[in-house]
Amino acid sequence: MKRIFFAILSLTISFAAMSQSSTANIDHINASIGRMCDSVNVWWRSPSSIPDSIRQLKAPSYPEIVYEKRIANLDELTSIKLEYNDVVLKYIKAYGLSNRPKMQKVIGLSAYYFPIFEEYMAKYGLPLELKYLAAVESSLDPNAISKSGAVGLWQFLKPTADVMGLKVTTFIDERRDVRKSTDAACRYLRFLYETFGDWQLALVAYNGGQGTVKNAIERSGGKKNHWELLPFFTEQMKNYVGAFIAMEYLMQYHAEHNLFPNKGYIEYMKTDTLHVKGPIHLKNVAQATGVEYETLKSLNPQYILAYIPNDGEYHALTMPFDKTTVFIAHQNEVTNVPTQVTDSIIATEQLPATIKRDKEIIHKVVAGDNLFRISMKYSCSINEIKKWNNMAEDHVIHVGDEIKIYLEE
Repeated sequence: MKRIFFAILSLTISFAAMSQSSTANIDHINASIGRMCDSVNVWWRSPSSIPDSIRQLKAPSYPEIVYEKRIANLDELTSIKLEYNDVVLKYIKAYGLSNRPKMQKVIGLSAYYFPIFEEYMAKYGLPLELKYLAAVESSLDPNAISKSGAVGLWQFLKPTADVMGLKVTTFIDERRDVRKSTDAACRYLRFLYETFGDWQLALVAYNGGQGTVKNAIERSGGKKNHWELLPFFTEQMKNYVGAFIAMEYLMQYHAEHNLFPNKGYIEYMKTDTLHVKGPIHLKNVAQATGVEYETLKSLNPQYILAYIPNDGEYHALTMPFDKTTVFIAHQNEVTNVPTQVTDSIIATEQLPATIKRDKEIIHKVVAGDNLFRISMKYSCSINEIKKWNNMAEDHVIHVGDEIKIYLEE
Protein backbone atom coordinates (compact mmCIF):
# COMPACT_ATOMS: atom_id res chain seq x y z
CA MET A 1 0.00 0.00 0.00
CA LYS A 2 2.83 2.39 0.89
CA ARG A 3 4.62 1.71 -2.38
CA ILE A 4 1.42 2.36 -4.32
CA PHE A 5 0.93 5.64 -2.48
CA PHE A 6 4.40 6.90 -3.23
CA ALA A 7 4.17 5.75 -6.82
CA ILE A 8 1.13 8.02 -7.11
CA LEU A 9 3.01 10.80 -5.32
CA SER A 10 5.96 10.43 -7.68
CA LEU A 11 3.66 10.61 -10.71
CA THR A 12 2.02 13.72 -9.29
CA ILE A 13 5.43 15.34 -8.78
CA SER A 14 6.42 14.44 -12.34
CA PHE A 15 3.19 16.02 -13.60
CA ALA A 16 4.04 19.16 -11.61
CA ALA A 17 7.44 19.24 -13.28
CA MET A 18 5.90 19.07 -16.76
CA SER A 19 3.21 21.60 -16.03
CA GLN A 20 4.10 25.01 -17.44
CA SER A 21 0.55 26.25 -17.84
CA SER A 22 -1.02 28.56 -15.30
CA THR A 23 -0.67 29.61 -11.70
CA ALA A 24 -4.10 28.12 -11.03
CA ASN A 25 -2.90 24.72 -12.22
CA ILE A 26 0.25 25.01 -10.12
CA ASP A 27 -1.82 25.92 -7.05
CA HIS A 28 -4.02 22.89 -7.69
CA ILE A 29 -0.99 20.60 -8.07
CA ASN A 30 0.65 21.97 -4.92
CA ALA A 31 -2.56 21.51 -2.96
CA SER A 32 -2.90 17.91 -4.17
CA ILE A 33 0.68 17.09 -3.28
CA GLY A 34 0.32 18.85 0.05
CA ARG A 35 -2.75 16.82 1.03
CA MET A 36 -0.98 13.56 0.24
CA CYS A 37 2.15 14.70 2.09
CA ASP A 38 0.10 15.59 5.16
CA SER A 39 -1.54 12.18 5.23
CA VAL A 40 1.79 10.42 5.75
CA ASN A 41 3.60 13.18 7.61
CA VAL A 42 4.30 11.00 10.64
CA TRP A 43 5.69 8.22 8.48
CA TRP A 44 8.50 10.14 6.79
CA ARG A 45 9.48 11.91 10.00
CA SER A 46 10.33 8.54 11.54
CA PRO A 47 13.61 7.59 9.82
CA SER A 48 13.51 3.91 10.73
CA SER A 49 10.08 3.38 9.12
CA ILE A 50 10.86 4.70 5.64
CA PRO A 51 11.57 1.98 3.05
CA ASP A 52 14.86 2.25 1.16
CA SER A 53 12.87 2.29 -2.09
CA ILE A 54 11.38 5.64 -1.04
CA ARG A 55 14.78 7.14 -0.19
CA GLN A 56 16.07 6.16 -3.61
CA LEU A 57 13.40 8.08 -5.56
CA LYS A 58 14.98 10.54 -7.99
CA ALA A 59 14.82 14.29 -7.57
CA PRO A 60 11.89 15.87 -9.43
CA SER A 61 12.19 19.02 -11.51
CA TYR A 62 9.81 21.96 -11.23
CA PRO A 63 9.25 25.10 -13.32
CA GLU A 64 10.64 28.18 -11.59
CA ILE A 65 7.19 29.58 -10.91
CA VAL A 66 6.60 26.68 -8.50
CA TYR A 67 9.67 27.61 -6.45
CA GLU A 68 8.65 31.26 -6.52
CA LYS A 69 5.12 30.47 -5.37
CA ARG A 70 6.21 28.15 -2.56
CA ILE A 71 8.81 30.58 -1.24
CA ALA A 72 6.23 33.37 -1.36
CA ASN A 73 4.00 31.15 0.79
CA LEU A 74 6.83 30.61 3.28
CA ASP A 75 7.50 34.35 3.33
CA GLU A 76 4.01 34.90 4.75
CA LEU A 77 4.89 32.76 7.77
CA THR A 78 8.05 34.50 9.04
CA SER A 79 9.46 37.93 9.81
CA ILE A 80 12.62 37.03 7.86
CA LYS A 81 12.21 38.26 4.28
CA LEU A 82 12.22 35.27 1.90
CA GLU A 83 12.32 35.80 -1.86
CA TYR A 84 13.14 33.78 -4.93
CA ASN A 85 15.99 34.65 -7.31
CA ASP A 86 18.91 33.07 -9.19
CA VAL A 87 21.07 32.77 -6.06
CA VAL A 88 18.31 30.88 -4.26
CA LEU A 89 17.78 28.60 -7.26
CA LYS A 90 21.52 27.86 -7.39
CA TYR A 91 21.43 26.60 -3.82
CA ILE A 92 18.18 24.70 -4.22
CA LYS A 93 19.99 22.75 -6.93
CA ALA A 94 23.19 22.47 -4.88
CA TYR A 95 21.44 21.10 -1.80
CA GLY A 96 18.62 19.23 -3.52
CA LEU A 97 20.54 17.70 -6.44
CA SER A 98 24.32 17.79 -6.02
CA ASN A 99 24.31 17.08 -2.27
CA ARG A 100 21.23 14.93 -1.78
CA PRO A 101 22.87 12.44 0.65
CA LYS A 102 24.06 15.28 2.89
CA MET A 103 20.65 16.94 2.72
CA GLN A 104 18.94 13.70 3.75
CA LYS A 105 21.34 13.46 6.68
CA VAL A 106 20.46 17.03 7.70
CA ILE A 107 16.75 16.17 7.62
CA GLY A 108 17.38 13.18 9.88
CA LEU A 109 19.51 15.19 12.33
CA SER A 110 16.86 17.90 12.49
CA ALA A 111 14.60 15.52 14.43
CA TYR A 112 17.02 15.90 17.33
CA TYR A 113 18.39 19.43 16.96
CA PHE A 114 15.46 21.55 15.77
CA PRO A 115 13.28 21.16 18.90
CA ILE A 116 16.24 22.35 20.99
CA PHE A 117 16.90 25.29 18.66
CA GLU A 118 13.24 26.30 18.77
CA GLU A 119 13.24 26.24 22.58
CA TYR A 120 16.02 28.83 22.73
CA MET A 121 14.69 30.95 19.87
CA ALA A 122 11.35 31.18 21.64
CA LYS A 123 13.19 32.13 24.85
CA TYR A 124 14.86 35.10 23.12
CA GLY A 125 11.84 36.07 21.01
CA LEU A 126 13.55 35.23 17.71
CA PRO A 127 11.99 33.85 14.50
CA LEU A 128 11.96 30.06 14.74
CA GLU A 129 13.14 29.88 11.13
CA LEU A 130 16.63 30.87 12.30
CA LYS A 131 17.08 27.17 13.10
CA TYR A 132 17.88 26.65 9.41
CA LEU A 133 20.97 28.81 9.83
CA ALA A 134 22.75 26.01 11.70
CA ALA A 135 22.01 23.66 8.79
CA VAL A 136 23.74 26.13 6.45
CA GLU A 137 26.64 26.70 8.85
CA SER A 138 27.49 23.13 9.84
CA SER A 139 25.03 20.70 8.19
CA LEU A 140 23.95 20.08 11.81
CA ASP A 141 27.31 18.52 12.66
CA PRO A 142 28.44 19.60 16.17
CA ASN A 143 31.98 18.47 15.34
CA ALA A 144 32.22 20.54 12.15
CA ILE A 145 35.40 22.60 11.84
CA SER A 146 35.79 25.23 9.12
CA LYS A 147 38.99 26.18 7.32
CA SER A 148 39.15 29.31 9.49
CA GLY A 149 38.88 27.26 12.68
CA ALA A 150 35.21 27.90 13.48
CA VAL A 151 33.73 24.98 15.42
CA GLY A 152 30.35 23.45 16.17
CA LEU A 153 26.74 23.66 15.07
CA TRP A 154 26.85 27.46 14.94
CA GLN A 155 30.50 27.75 13.84
CA PHE A 156 32.03 29.96 16.51
CA LEU A 157 35.66 31.06 16.33
CA LYS A 158 37.53 30.85 19.64
CA PRO A 159 37.61 34.65 20.28
CA THR A 160 33.86 34.90 19.67
CA ALA A 161 33.27 31.87 21.90
CA ASP A 162 35.22 33.58 24.68
CA VAL A 163 33.16 36.74 24.35
CA MET A 164 29.90 34.80 24.35
CA GLY A 165 30.88 32.86 27.48
CA LEU A 166 31.46 29.47 25.85
CA LYS A 167 34.11 27.43 27.64
CA VAL A 168 36.88 25.88 25.53
CA THR A 169 39.39 23.73 27.44
CA THR A 170 41.37 20.54 26.90
CA PHE A 171 38.34 18.47 27.88
CA ILE A 172 35.28 20.59 27.06
CA ASP A 173 34.42 22.63 24.00
CA GLU A 174 31.04 24.27 24.56
CA ARG A 175 30.92 25.36 20.91
CA ARG A 176 29.93 21.70 20.35
CA ASP A 177 27.34 21.75 23.14
CA VAL A 178 23.93 22.02 21.47
CA ARG A 179 22.27 23.96 24.29
CA LYS A 180 25.07 26.33 25.29
CA SER A 181 26.11 27.09 21.71
CA THR A 182 22.50 27.67 20.66
CA ASP A 183 21.96 30.04 23.57
CA ALA A 184 25.08 31.96 22.50
CA ALA A 185 23.99 32.00 18.85
CA CYS A 186 20.57 33.38 19.82
CA ARG A 187 22.14 36.16 21.89
CA TYR A 188 24.49 37.04 19.05
CA LEU A 189 21.74 36.99 16.42
CA ARG A 190 19.54 39.20 18.57
CA PHE A 191 22.44 41.64 18.94
CA LEU A 192 22.97 41.69 15.16
CA TYR A 193 19.29 42.31 14.51
CA GLU A 194 19.25 45.13 17.05
CA THR A 195 22.29 46.58 15.24
CA PHE A 196 20.89 46.46 11.69
CA GLY A 197 17.11 46.23 12.15
CA ASP A 198 16.88 43.75 9.26
CA TRP A 199 17.11 39.96 9.40
CA GLN A 200 18.82 39.52 6.03
CA LEU A 201 21.57 41.92 7.09
CA ALA A 202 21.79 40.20 10.48
CA LEU A 203 22.27 36.85 8.72
CA VAL A 204 25.00 38.09 6.43
CA ALA A 205 26.68 39.82 9.37
CA TYR A 206 26.66 36.49 11.23
CA ASN A 207 28.64 35.08 8.32
CA GLY A 208 30.96 37.94 7.43
CA GLY A 209 31.06 40.14 10.50
CA GLN A 210 29.13 43.25 11.49
CA GLY A 211 32.05 45.48 10.54
CA THR A 212 32.02 44.22 6.97
CA VAL A 213 28.29 44.89 6.67
CA LYS A 214 28.63 48.38 8.15
CA ASN A 215 31.44 49.14 5.69
CA ALA A 216 29.31 47.88 2.80
CA ILE A 217 26.44 50.17 3.83
CA GLU A 218 28.80 53.13 4.03
CA ARG A 219 30.49 52.38 0.69
CA SER A 220 27.11 51.99 -1.01
CA GLY A 221 26.04 55.46 0.06
CA GLY A 222 23.75 54.29 2.83
CA LYS A 223 21.81 51.48 1.13
CA LYS A 224 20.34 48.93 3.52
CA ASN A 225 18.76 46.44 1.16
CA HIS A 226 20.74 43.19 1.29
CA TRP A 227 20.53 42.49 -2.46
CA GLU A 228 21.62 46.05 -3.35
CA LEU A 229 24.68 45.61 -1.12
CA LEU A 230 25.92 42.44 -2.88
CA PRO A 231 28.65 44.27 -4.90
CA PHE A 232 30.22 45.36 -1.61
CA PHE A 233 30.25 41.91 0.04
CA THR A 234 32.83 39.13 -0.15
CA GLU A 235 32.03 36.20 -2.46
CA GLN A 236 30.93 34.01 0.43
CA MET A 237 28.68 36.71 1.86
CA LYS A 238 27.03 37.27 -1.54
CA ASN A 239 25.63 33.73 -1.47
CA TYR A 240 24.80 33.43 2.21
CA VAL A 241 21.21 34.67 2.40
CA GLY A 242 20.34 32.81 -0.80
CA ALA A 243 21.72 29.61 0.74
CA PHE A 244 19.65 30.22 3.87
CA ILE A 245 16.43 30.69 1.87
CA ALA A 246 17.16 27.57 -0.19
CA MET A 247 17.80 25.55 2.96
CA GLU A 248 14.53 26.67 4.52
CA TYR A 249 12.68 25.91 1.30
CA LEU A 250 14.06 22.36 1.00
CA MET A 251 13.52 21.59 4.68
CA GLN A 252 9.90 22.69 4.37
CA TYR A 253 9.31 20.99 1.01
CA HIS A 254 11.68 18.04 1.35
CA ALA A 255 9.02 15.44 0.56
CA GLU A 256 8.09 17.21 -2.67
CA HIS A 257 11.76 16.79 -3.66
CA ASN A 258 11.88 13.12 -2.60
CA LEU A 259 14.27 14.01 0.21
CA PHE A 260 13.74 11.84 3.27
CA PRO A 261 15.71 11.47 6.52
CA ASN A 262 18.49 8.95 6.87
CA LYS A 263 18.09 6.06 9.25
CA GLY A 264 19.60 5.70 12.64
CA TYR A 265 19.54 9.07 14.39
CA ILE A 266 17.78 9.43 17.70
CA GLU A 267 14.87 11.84 18.03
CA TYR A 268 14.91 14.60 20.65
CA MET A 269 11.85 13.26 22.48
CA LYS A 270 13.65 9.94 22.97
CA THR A 271 16.51 11.50 24.95
CA ASP A 272 16.98 12.79 28.48
CA THR A 273 19.69 14.87 30.12
CA LEU A 274 21.20 14.34 33.56
CA HIS A 275 23.56 16.67 35.43
CA VAL A 276 26.55 14.82 36.82
CA LYS A 277 29.99 15.43 38.30
CA GLY A 278 33.15 13.85 36.93
CA PRO A 279 35.40 12.11 36.51
CA ILE A 280 33.30 10.04 34.12
CA HIS A 281 34.42 8.37 30.90
CA LEU A 282 31.69 7.86 28.33
CA LYS A 283 33.06 4.39 27.57
CA ASN A 284 32.31 3.38 31.15
CA VAL A 285 28.78 4.79 30.80
CA ALA A 286 28.30 2.76 27.62
CA GLN A 287 29.48 -0.43 29.31
CA ALA A 288 27.24 0.08 32.34
CA THR A 289 24.07 1.11 30.50
CA GLY A 290 24.25 -0.82 27.23
CA VAL A 291 24.08 2.37 25.17
CA GLU A 292 26.36 2.27 22.13
CA TYR A 293 29.57 4.19 22.76
CA GLU A 294 29.29 6.06 19.44
CA THR A 295 25.72 7.09 20.30
CA LEU A 296 26.86 8.54 23.62
CA LYS A 297 29.66 10.46 21.93
CA SER A 298 27.30 11.85 19.29
CA LEU A 299 24.85 13.01 21.99
CA ASN A 300 27.65 14.56 24.07
CA PRO A 301 30.08 16.03 21.52
CA GLN A 302 31.23 18.80 23.87
CA TYR A 303 33.43 16.27 25.69
CA ILE A 304 36.37 16.25 23.31
CA LEU A 305 38.04 13.17 24.81
CA ALA A 306 34.72 11.49 25.67
CA TYR A 307 35.51 12.40 29.27
CA ILE A 308 33.70 14.52 31.86
CA PRO A 309 36.43 16.11 34.02
CA ASN A 310 36.64 16.27 37.78
CA ASP A 311 36.45 20.06 38.07
CA GLY A 312 33.85 20.29 40.82
CA GLU A 313 31.09 21.46 38.46
CA TYR A 314 27.95 19.73 37.26
CA HIS A 315 27.92 18.80 33.57
CA ALA A 316 25.17 17.66 31.22
CA LEU A 317 25.08 14.00 30.19
CA THR A 318 22.57 13.20 27.44
CA MET A 319 21.45 9.65 26.67
CA PRO A 320 18.41 7.70 25.44
CA PHE A 321 15.60 8.38 27.90
CA ASP A 322 15.04 4.70 28.66
CA LYS A 323 18.63 4.34 29.90
CA THR A 324 18.72 7.13 32.48
CA THR A 325 17.42 4.95 35.32
CA VAL A 326 20.00 2.31 34.40
CA PHE A 327 22.75 4.93 34.62
CA ILE A 328 21.52 6.18 38.00
CA ALA A 329 21.49 2.62 39.33
CA HIS A 330 25.09 2.08 38.18
CA GLN A 331 26.45 5.61 38.69
CA ASN A 332 29.03 4.54 41.26
CA GLU A 333 30.42 2.06 38.77
CA VAL A 334 31.17 4.72 36.18
CA THR A 335 32.40 7.52 38.46
CA ASN A 336 36.00 7.64 39.65
CA VAL A 337 36.97 4.65 37.51
CA PRO A 338 39.18 6.17 34.79
CA THR A 339 41.42 3.11 34.51
CA GLN A 340 38.77 1.13 32.61
CA VAL A 341 39.15 3.31 29.54
CA THR A 342 41.08 1.72 26.67
CA ASP A 343 41.03 4.63 24.23
CA SER A 344 44.38 5.56 22.70
CA ILE A 345 44.09 9.00 24.33
CA ILE A 346 43.75 8.80 28.11
CA ALA A 347 42.43 11.95 29.74
CA THR A 348 44.14 13.22 32.87
CA GLU A 349 42.88 15.30 35.76
CA GLN A 350 45.09 18.28 34.88
CA LEU A 351 43.04 21.19 33.61
CA PRO A 352 44.57 23.94 31.48
CA ALA A 353 45.59 27.08 33.31
CA THR A 354 43.00 29.84 33.34
CA ILE A 355 43.78 33.47 32.57
CA LYS A 356 44.51 35.54 35.67
CA ARG A 357 42.60 38.81 35.83
CA ASP A 358 43.88 40.82 38.78
CA LYS A 359 43.46 44.44 37.64
CA GLU A 360 40.09 45.85 38.74
CA ILE A 361 38.48 48.77 36.90
CA ILE A 362 35.01 50.31 36.91
CA HIS A 363 33.10 50.68 33.66
CA LYS A 364 30.34 53.31 33.72
CA VAL A 365 27.43 52.37 31.47
CA VAL A 366 26.69 54.88 28.70
CA ALA A 367 23.89 55.10 26.13
CA GLY A 368 24.11 52.21 23.66
CA ASP A 369 25.96 49.91 26.06
CA ASN A 370 24.91 46.33 26.64
CA LEU A 371 26.73 43.40 28.20
CA PHE A 372 27.78 42.09 24.81
CA ARG A 373 29.42 45.38 23.78
CA ILE A 374 31.10 45.69 27.18
CA SER A 375 32.46 42.13 27.00
CA MET A 376 33.78 42.85 23.49
CA LYS A 377 35.52 46.00 24.75
CA TYR A 378 37.36 44.27 27.60
CA SER A 379 37.92 40.86 25.95
CA CYS A 380 36.02 38.97 28.62
CA SER A 381 32.80 36.96 28.61
CA ILE A 382 29.31 38.05 29.57
CA ASN A 383 29.22 35.29 32.19
CA GLU A 384 32.39 36.66 33.77
CA ILE A 385 30.86 40.16 34.00
CA LYS A 386 27.75 38.72 35.66
CA LYS A 387 29.88 36.72 38.11
CA TRP A 388 32.10 39.69 39.02
CA ASN A 389 29.03 41.84 39.72
CA ASN A 390 26.70 39.21 41.25
CA MET A 391 24.18 39.80 38.45
CA ALA A 392 21.13 37.58 37.98
CA GLU A 393 20.76 35.77 34.66
CA ASP A 394 18.12 38.26 33.45
CA HIS A 395 19.84 41.37 34.85
CA VAL A 396 19.31 44.55 32.80
CA ILE A 397 21.91 47.32 32.88
CA HIS A 398 21.05 51.04 32.76
CA VAL A 399 22.87 54.23 31.83
CA GLY A 400 24.98 55.36 34.78
CA ASP A 401 25.42 51.88 36.31
CA GLU A 402 28.94 51.11 37.48
CA ILE A 403 30.19 47.67 36.49
CA LYS A 404 33.25 45.99 37.95
CA ILE A 405 35.65 44.56 35.34
CA TYR A 406 38.83 42.57 35.89
CA LEU A 407 41.63 42.83 33.33
CA GLU A 408 44.82 40.87 32.78
CA GLU A 409 47.85 42.45 34.44
